[in-house]
Amino acid sequence: MLPIIFFILISVQIAMGAFDMLFHHELTERLAWRDSQRKELFLHGLRNGFYAILFIAFGTLQLQGFFAWLALAVLAAELVITLIDFVEEDQTRKLPWSERILHTLLALNYGALLVFLVPVLWEFTALPTALVPVHYGWWTVVMVLSAFAVAPFCVRDIAASKRLERLPHHPIASLVDARMPSQSILVTGGTGFIGSRLIEVLVAGGHHITVLTRKAERATDLAMPLTIITNLDQIPDDAEIDSIINLAGKPVVGGLWTYSFRKKVLASRVEMTRNLVALIARLEKRPSVLISGSATGAYGAEPDEVTTEIDAPEDDGSFSWRLCHAWETAAMEAEAYGVRTVRLRIGMVLDRDGGPLGQMLVPFDLCVGGPFGDGQQWMSWISRDDLVRMIQHAITDDRITGALNAVAPQPVRNKTFSRAVGRAIGRPVWAHIPRFLLELGLGDMAREIFLADQKIVSAKVEETGFAFLHPDLQSVFEAQFGPRQSLNNQMEPVAQPDLQLIK
Repeated sequence: MLPIIFFILISVQIAMGAFDMLFHHELTERLAWRDSQRKELFLHGLRNGFYAILFIAFGTLQLQGFFAWLALAVLAAELVITLIDFVEEDQTRKLPWSERILHTLLALNYGALLVFLVPVLWEFTALPTALVPVHYGWWTVVMVLSAFAVAPFCVRDIAASKRLERLPHHPIASLVDARMPSQSILVTGGTGFIGSRLIEVLVAGGHHITVLTRKAERATDLAMPLTIITNLDQIPDDAEIDSIINLAGKPVVGGLWTYSFRKKVLASRVEMTRNLVALIARLEKRPSVLISGSATGAYGAEPDEVTTEIDAPEDDGSFSWRLCHAWETAAMEAEAYGVRTVRLRIGMVLDRDGGPLGQMLVPFDLCVGGPFGDGQQWMSWISRDDLVRMIQHAITDDRITGALNAVAPQPVRNKTFSRAVGRAIGRPVWAHIPRFLLELGLGDMAREIFLADQKIVSAKVEETGFAFLHPDLQSVFEAQFGPRQSLNNQMEPVAQPDLQLIK
């Protein structure tokens, strides 16, 4: 019989491992959708398979003779896999501090567990070969349930590692705007979801990039070569900067919308933008253009009908409107110095590597994703690659000034979008999140982000000849996940207004 201390230690190991798997591997790190983690996922799958076998075996059987030797071999193999996994993780991603601490605790607890288990198994090797049924009461129940809980993740992780090999990949060179002459460009927010991709493309285009970031170590993973600064004071007055791209700001979806949180979000955007205008004011040679980020929230949470840049935003009392209004007002101060200013009103940015779509993939992959509320609200979106191309287009085309809707031509309803995500990754969509639960848990954030009804189109940029790589969901999801059944019959066509926004 195995000692009770073994079951206590293995229960602690199971609890910590489950938290690590669900919180780190699934929710925060999203390993199942990260191209660089194919090998790590395969190792996790193998290890989970070993766990499932060991949990059943130790919880229901006394392993004697050959089977005890086999258990020792499996434990040794699991240890080797874990060590290889540690090396793989260290080489392919930066582990958050919480995961590093948890891995240390797991290693210590596992060592203690082996101290009590290995001597018992060693004694069992001397017994006649047999599988003797045993029962440890509730400990047996815990072990069996744990085995059935971890087994699906064995299959899922191995399947996900194979899936990553099949996902489409597109060369960065295809996103470079060949018309754009070599420039010196200052980028804020360059370590973020949009900024990191933009810098990768700009570096590939031969531009000299300066990245402003509060923590220099966060920029070390960006495409090189580039210059990293932590303060705008590091830029001398005689510096030559041709363009400024301002994407900095505390994420809006990163915490409950308390007064303190909203204040920080607002300050992070407005103060940075004002600091950039102050930089422009002191430069001996002014940049030709400032591309400053904003969002479709500038039109409020529920604008009427199809909305273009010609529609003046009206204050609907929402935090989203106040945030965008203050952000854009700060950017417009650059016009006083003769700098063409583009206020980039960005919709939901789609890419499997992160952003809203990246966060949605985990619940949809586990078959618990679905529409928000009744799913009838319109969503305005754009692929990350098209957004990067649009920013380059706005730099090169001096006809573009003022507000610019960074959205694809075809907004969709939330229900249609949810079904399209499920179809794209081969998962059923049956769940939905009731409106009252969203509002109860998230308040204004739910109403202004997840339930916002915005039918916004990109009239201005298309008038200047910009052609979208991904004008509809069919196109963007095929680029992200490969060809699937046609989505066209699920789309509601949106009539494009016949406007002349570019004089």
